[in-house]
Amino acid sequence: MILITGATGTIGSTLLHHLVADGIPVRASTRAPGSASFPPGVEVVRVDYREPATFAAAMTGIEAAFLNGVPGPDGTGTDAALVAAARAAGVRRVVKLSAIGTGDPRLAGPGTWHVPGEQAVRDSGLEWTILRPNTFASNTFSWIEPLRTGHPVPNLTGDGRQAVVDPRDIAEVAAAALRDPAHHGRTYTLTGPTLQTGREQAADLSAVLGRPIEVTDIAPTDARAFMTAAGLPPAFIEGALIGQTFIRDGHNELLSADIAAVLGRPPRTYAEWAADHRAAFAASEVGGRL
Repeated sequence: MILITGATGTIGSTLLHHLVADGIPVRASTRAPGSASFPPGVEVVRVDYREPATFAAAMTGIEAAFLNGVPGPDGTGTDAALVAAARAAGVRRVVKLSAIGTGDPRLAGPGTWHVPGEQAVRDSGLEWTILRPNTFASNTFSWIEPLRTGHPVPNLTGDGRQAVVDPRDIAEVAAAALRDPAHHGRTYTLTGPTLQTGREQAADLSAVLGRPIEVTDIAPTDARAFMTAAGLPPAFIEGALIGQTFIRDGHNELLSADIAAVLGRPPRTYAEWAADHRAAFAASEVGGRL
């Protein structure tokens, strides 16, 4: 039995469906079990990160646990509490979802958010694996609304390049690490196969849709106001500004071979991800164009 915390999130839900498809018993944790929908046969348990007392029941009878804590300055103690509950329940193996750049001083605050959780995992005495994925390809779902309303998609990272990663690849690496002790003690950096700017991603999506996509560059001096107008919370904005500068300045131009090493195949490209999710963007057609 494998526990997936954050089972309704981008990676948690993808991992859950991957394991279910392979016939692996899965227990899904969510803060609101009554409003969540999972495949038949999945055990569902309530876990609220604001209530550590809910962790023990979720960990009972589990072989391995996927730890998907709370990213951001307010969630740095969640992973340590989850690890403690896992140890107390006799869990054998944990896989922690972290982030690329963790521990890099150039990322300042955001670079420290996962440090306590990573250390808790390493010090746990359990079999452990840490995953540090790059920016998710699925983040460009945020382009659907401007496309729907006939506005250009925003580019907040200038000419900075990065190898965005398909969430399905992250989930498949997580599944391998949860099931195989050969990944114990490894920290995997997970990237896509190609370095791209935001404009190049938009060009890939445009080719998939067969329609032009207009892009507007948001200057660093305007980024805070842009994200505030979009309704994003202040704590998120502060971290995002640091991350955008990190990418814009070329510090995220990293290609890793870890996905290929674990899965025995190259990571999916952004163009592949876009093609597989074409329907979501095609629904944003406005007046016959995008």
